[in-house]
Amino acid sequence: MPIYEFKCMDCGNVFEELVMDGEDVKCPSCGSSRCEKLISAPAFKIDGRISTTSCCGAAESCGKSCRSCK
Repeated sequence: MPIYEFKCMDCGNVFEELVMDGEDVKCPSCGSSRCEKLISAPAFKIDGRISTTSCCGAAESCGKSCRSCK
């Protein structure tokens, strides 16, 4: 069961949820089921440190079609 990041389309809340295939996701803030799965930036190790920045240094996907942000 992977953990996914979601954004509620009604209240804008961003949250993580452990989900199984076909399981409905509801926003923990408002209870809406209108939630969109987000693409999270990959985490990788550099010199013993974990980095979660995207290709352009943004903390989350920059939305560009580059390899890290697709």
